[in-house]
Amino acid sequence: MIWYPYEQMKTMKPPYKIIDAQGIYLYTEDKKLIDSISSWWSVIHGYKNKELNDAIKEQLDMFAHVMLGGLTHDPAQALAEKLKSWLPCDLDYCFFSDSGSVAVEVAIKMALQYYVNKGEFNRTKVLALEHSYHGDTFRTMEIGDDVDYHFVLQAYGKSDKVIHIPTDMDSLEKAFEQYHDCLNCFIVEPLLQGAGGMRMYDISFLQRARKLCDQYEVLLIFDEVATGFGRTGHRFVADVVLPDILVLGKALTGGYIGHAVTVANKKVYKRFLSDNQSHALMHGPTFMANPLACSVSLKAIELFEKNDYMSKISKIEEITRREMCGFTDERIKDIRIMGGCICVEVYNADDLKGYQEFAYNRGVFSRPFLNYMYAMVPYIIEEAELVQVLDTMKAWFLR
Repeated sequence: MIWYPYEQMKTMKPPYKIIDAQGIYLYTEDKKLIDSISSWWSVIHGYKNKELNDAIKEQLDMFAHVMLGGLTHDPAQALAEKLKSWLPCDLDYCFFSDSGSVAVEVAIKMALQYYVNKGEFNRTKVLALEHSYHGDTFRTMEIGDDVDYHFVLQAYGKSDKVIHIPTDMDSLEKAFEQYHDCLNCFIVEPLLQGAGGMRMYDISFLQRARKLCDQYEVLLIFDEVATGFGRTGHRFVADVVLPDILVLGKALTGGYIGHAVTVANKKVYKRFLSDNQSHALMHGPTFMANPLACSVSLKAIELFEKNDYMSKISKIEEITRREMCGFTDERIKDIRIMGGCICVEVYNADDLKGYQEFAYNRGVFSRPFLNYMYAMVPYIIEEAELVQVLDTMKAWFLR
């Protein structure tokens, strides 16, 4: 049997069975559903996109997979070159992996080894944000700060290798003042903290973080697995504030295949170049740079550029703000909108019980969690379809 994610198997209700998908729609045997969360924020181009399908089919006719150890292939080389030209400044050095969690693990490992290779063995601590989520592997859970997902780590007790701070300037300044000589990196979900509650904060916090990292020689890591490819209204937040290491996933393949990349700048990469074998990055996921994933990623980036997705995202935000303007309810604590994301936070999680079924019956697939009702729609959505999603959210409170 299937062991489903984030569910108590004894009490979970049966999941909706999908028999087809096309564009922004998921199809069950009796319903046509707008996918308002883009299959965990990844299917930005919609389902059954012909160009993405064809990219995979073309590569499949050649070969589906070869290991990257001792071998290479055109799709991997082409994707690395595309990312080098597409990403800002000298974020040029691509280490591929098969999931966002693993890609963050690689980033954290890079940051630690960067200083080990320098002979600085005291740089063992990581600075991170309160309410952060970076994945479900063990090190990413430790760096995250979400007890609802990572409570199992309570068995180990509080880690002395991770410092968590809120997104305010005083806490940022104090953390660097106190810990700068033992920090190897500061890792953030820039501007938008996803699974931690769709929390949003100001770019000025990241701008100051960049200056402090420079001042104290600490590496800055952006986990843009969820925020990349326009979700915050920026193509990448890295276009506005430059990190030393950037992590991408989810929409990288348009949601077609699990694939991710950890991109380092020249400063980081050069620290691993040595005649000393122990300075090499000893990491190698079996399916890193999978040719099918690289091929579809190249096409997904091409579609993002060709179809001017940044204008589409701007329109999504404009419509969302228009439709939600002035909407209130005594159960609502806050409504947050940024780029292609909207979150309605309620005071009591019980006030969202039943919403998924309510939305299903109105032709929308949604997956609220804890106190958060949210939408991260595919970028190809039309205005009437987006309004349907937003009207469904409002209708829940107007019953």
